[in-house]
Amino acid sequence: MSDRLLVATRKGLFIARPEGGDWRLGRPAFLGEPVSAVLHDPRDGALYAALRLGHFGTKLHRSDDGGASWNEVGVPALPAEGENPKALDMIWTLAAGGAEEPGVLWAGTLPAALFRSADRGESWQLVRGLWDVPERARWMGGGYDDPGLHSVLVDPRDARRLTVAISTGGVWRSADGGETWRLAGQGLRNEYMPPGQEFDRVVQDVHLLSCCAAAPDAVWAQHHNGIFRSTDGGESFEEVTAAAPSRFGFAVAAHPTEPGTAWFAPAVKDECRIPVEGRMVVTRTRDGGRSLEALSEGLPQADCYDLVYRHALVVDGTGTRLAMGSTTGNLWVSGDRGESWRRLAGHLPPIAALAFAAG
Repeated sequence: MSDRLLVATRKGLFIARPEGGDWRLGRPAFLGEPVSAVLHDPRDGALYAALRLGHFGTKLHRSDDGGASWNEVGVPALPAEGENPKALDMIWTLAAGGAEEPGVLWAGTLPAALFRSADRGESWQLVRGLWDVPERARWMGGGYDDPGLHSVLVDPRDARRLTVAISTGGVWRSADGGETWRLAGQGLRNEYMPPGQEFDRVVQDVHLLSCCAAAPDAVWAQHHNGIFRSTDGGESFEEVTAAAPSRFGFAVAAHPTEPGTAWFAPAVKDECRIPVEGRMVVTRTRDGGRSLEALSEGLPQADCYDLVYRHALVVDGTGTRLAMGSTTGNLWVSGDRGESWRRLAGHLPPIAALAFAAG
């Protein structure tokens, strides 16, 4: 059972803890500083927080005492190549390595690159195998000017097997710990591309990947074009055609033990990016995407303009507790698989990411 909820916001990192059957928010760390990614490493209990400080650069901090204190560690650095080399904008996602490789961490960044650390974040190495793929020249920005790598899946059966997603650059897989990569994602579709280019795998705008921990071949993709499901680890996908009320969104959370169950935060697509008809809902499938049900109890049902970012809808290891945060600083929790929700906070800074931590 999770005993902490990490809440990464534009003005600090909040940690909520259960108290008397409810959650209570503590005082923030890094007050006033944008936190772009958080991670709880289940192997040693460490917490990580990435800061996006603009002019002052990207920073990464680690806590070995549950968030009571933080120490700055290393940060990735993009190679100084070409006439106008890019500087690192932010760490967009963090992932722990396999159980058999303590200390190994992965970081996906904006601009799009994958980095590996073998020493708990003290130092980082660029994964050249992905950086050097010829198709990188065709990657392009989605919501940002530059492409970004926001999803890193580490196969719990074999930590050498990695799956990543890029917006906009498709789904990529490695079977040798990142030495070599191949383009996956057969079946993904961009409806806004010119005729004949809709299924071009290089330009697929995947918003997030999430897999079932107990059955990692079951991978869900929230895509700019809708929802897709894979049963072969992301090699190929089938499009989910059910809609309740929309298949567009950014966030997806896969159930940890039920491969046919996942949750989504739908919205009106493209320029609007608000809840459909001003009603906040979470959609859930329990049958592998054949149907979607809208869950709304406890969520605002009128005049709502909250947007849920990619990493701001999460489920804990039991598959029972969920949390969701929005760009307008609302934070909701559910203790019954999303059937009902309670607002934990309503005046936080915009929420970028959430993570449950156990132990």
